[in-house]
Amino acid sequence: MTHSEELVRARTEGRVAVVTLNRPDQMNAISGVLADQLTAKLRAVARDSNTWAVVLTAAGERAFCAGADLKERRAFSLEDFHLNRISMRSMFAALRELPQPSIASIFGFTLGGGFELALSCDLTLAADDTVFGLPEARVGLVPAGGATQLLTRAAGPRIAKEMIFTGRRFDAQRAKEIGLVVEVVGRADLPSAAIALANEVCGSSPVAVREAKSAIDAAMGAPLGDGLELENDAWRRTVQSDDRAEGIAAFNEEREPRWRNR
Repeated sequence: MTHSEELVRARTEGRVAVVTLNRPDQMNAISGVLADQLTAKLRAVARDSNTWAVVLTAAGERAFCAGADLKERRAFSLEDFHLNRISMRSMFAALRELPQPSIASIFGFTLGGGFELALSCDLTLAADDTVFGLPEARVGLVPAGGATQLLTRAAGPRIAKEMIFTGRRFDAQRAKEIGLVVEVVGRADLPSAAIALANEVCGSSPVAVREAKSAIDAAMGAPLGDGLELENDAWRRTVQSDDRAEGIAAFNEEREPRWRNR
């Protein structure tokens, strides 16, 4: 594997950036190179004021992402594990810290770090063939791309413990039932459904959506009073924006708003 290979691709559709894991022959397993490339792509997207929403998906037919590349890790020394950990933490942080709303568009095997990529996004759409799982404990590791925290917050500690302790796999329907997935769609419909959801998000003010995302994320686990203060700070910044003026004007003029993203 060389650093010149494009293991992550990015393109734009209007205001939507589509970021694609591109290692289908290895079930999009996360190697060190893939992690570094994904971090770089996400950081570039984060700086792009013309991008108002992000879709994360993958190439191939079998897997969105089968998790960390254990074949690569087979020859790791302890030092190599620690160095790889830096790349992995940077990748997950870059995804969680996107100012734009992110949508995971997943299918097939979505395991380990692949599942954690989906958990790190704001919304998830799943094809009806998606298989979820966190098998890390089965190979002597702890899921450390955020699952112990994000899954607990999303589905509760008992479900998180069941999934992590046992490594059991589950399907898209159960994922929807426990609130991890917005919608389950047919595999053929997944790409268009993800873009449609992203465009629906882009119909709202990008300023307001970014501020709402920031307030929700920053207040996670905080006392209610602290969260309400964060919400108020977000409101203060939003009410001063050009988008607020445009949104109210468009409502009263019975037309679609023309967001300025400022």
